[in-house]
Amino acid sequence: MTEFTDEEKKQMRTAAFGAVFLVSQADPGMFDMIKETLAASKSLAKAPPEMQSIFKGGGLPKVPKGDAAQIEQEVLAQLSSSVAVISAKDPADLEAYRHTVLDACTSAAESAGGGVQPSETAALGKVMSALGMG
Repeated sequence: MTEFTDEEKKQMRTAAFGAVFLVSQADPGMFDMIKETLAASKSLAKAPPEMQSIFKGGGLPKVPKGDAAQIEQEVLAQLSSSVAVISAKDPADLEAYRHTVLDACTSAAESAGGGVQPSETAALGKVMSALGMG
């Protein structure tokens, strides 16, 4: 099992939660955000064993500060950086991370009812690109 530093885990966790935030904010709504956060949290809690040390513990990550464009840029950069760290340490863990993050984002987008909105689909596309999936 790959050992990541506490700082690497924090970055990967922050990037994952940031990705969920981007998808959630793509179609904002107070009650929708609560549903989306719960759905994403359930997905992250079901992460594969090799990802458990990243997504459990360590406190709640903080979303970057700034306007929507700055937050998006920072989150996508964190995702790309996380992919690079995992690729360098153990490429076998990369698919697990990618799929865990994407599953959490997709669960968030689907949870609010009314189907996945075009703005959420666009956000999912950006997340997938930053994860090196598209």
